[in-house]
Amino acid sequence: MKARQSYIWLARGVTLVALLLFWEAISRHSDYTRFFVGSPVGVAKVIWLWFAGGEIYHHLGITLLETMLAFIIGTVAALVAGLWFALSPFMGAVADPFIKAVNTMPRLLLAPIFAVWFGLGIWSKVALGVTIVFFVVFFNVFQGVRDVNPVLLAHVRMLGATPTQLVRRVYIPSALTWVFSSLHMSVGMAFVGAVIGEYLGSAAGVGYLILQAEGTFDIDTVIAGIVILTAFALVLDALVTKAERSLLSWREDNV
Repeated sequence: MKARQSYIWLARGVTLVALLLFWEAISRHSDYTRFFVGSPVGVAKVIWLWFAGGEIYHHLGITLLETMLAFIIGTVAALVAGLWFALSPFMGAVADPFIKAVNTMPRLLLAPIFAVWFGLGIWSKVALGVTIVFFVVFFNVFQGVRDVNPVLLAHVRMLGATPTQLVRRVYIPSALTWVFSSLHMSVGMAFVGAVIGEYLGSAAGVGYLILQAEGTFDIDTVIAGIVILTAFALVLDALVTKAERSLLSWREDNV
């Protein structure tokens, strides 16, 4: 098993190096292609200067704060709402058309409204991120609770379980698999909400840096910002995976 994992990581490394070499070769073909695709060397230089000079820390800190707040608030709200509507058929039926209507609304159109409501600080970006994260998690929680085995529920009720115990011991564990599958997606969505909000109106953040670079047609800096965001999104996703393995250690595929 360990040997197989080693081969997997080796194959990933070789693939990454091959892609970078191919990209660098294209960028050196002509100034025309260099202008449009940038180069790995140029992107690496931008990232090095950002971290060496300390410029990136303030902007990255703001983007990460917006992302984490959107991720946490959106996830908690979705867990509560998903459990509530799934366990209360009447409330679920009443709220169903409203939830679907809001979910189909283009989130990008909400960004200017949130900017008016909350200003150009972090909270307008957090609000946009919450609207994206919420629905990704909500529908998975709702479905996870609805999919609880009715035979299991009947047996647990026969043993005298209270409604609170049912939620803690049956519904939540049953929904956890669905929840974590959605959390992997919502980590990236939280970043999307934060960066789009910064892109449309802000004075700081990685999205702001990318916007400024686009204004000067600096493709290396644009890609550098994307690379940094991607790297930190992968770090957050890895933390979610670690939490998933810890909380779902009872699953056979995690043993």
